[in-house]
Amino acid sequence: MMDLSVIDDPASASVALDPVRSRLLSELRTPASAATLAGRVGLPRQKVNYHLRTLEAHGLIRVDSQKRWGGLTERRMVATASSYVVSPEALGPVAADPARDMDRLSASYLVALAARVVREVGRLMRKSEEVNKRLATLSIDTEVRFRSAEDRAAFSGELTAAVAALVSRYHDESAPGGRRHRLMVGAYPAPGVAGGGS
Repeated sequence: MMDLSVIDDPASASVALDPVRSRLLSELRTPASAATLAGRVGLPRQKVNYHLRTLEAHGLIRVDSQKRWGGLTERRMVATASSYVVSPEALGPVAADPARDMDRLSASYLVALAARVVREVGRLMRKSEEVNKRLATLSIDTEVRFRSAEDRAAFSGELTAAVAALVSRYHDESAPGGRRHRLMVGAYPAPGVAGGGS
């Protein structure tokens, strides 16, 4: 089972977002049969089977094991990933795109950048799984509490200068065998935290 799967197909996204199917996906982090799931979610087994067939057809679950009980075969299903993210690619041409004319200091632009990360890294994850090769990435996640708007502005200026200096030191347009990487840095007030709006 993968840690995370990025859904970019519109039909699969629609299937995963259905409340009943989303609940079944959550329950299927560990293998279970339709009968077991029916008891957990309070639905008839036939209805659960219908939803399981739909989830399986879209590659969101798979058969984990099968048992014969007399003349019947019980299939235990399991989710293909522990969690899922719907890629903006599933929205087609209306998906957020930072290439469109946007204010680069706006929240919309930051969300469009994050959407591009999901879209592009999702594709790269799929390709790396196909060739059974690890995808090299770098992530930094931290929080900083600023004393004032002036400190926040000063931090932004210093961070921009530091990143620009690092990029100019390591970027080599003509390097044979070099591989281009995207670097994105974003900051926003932490949600639900007192004083997060400073």
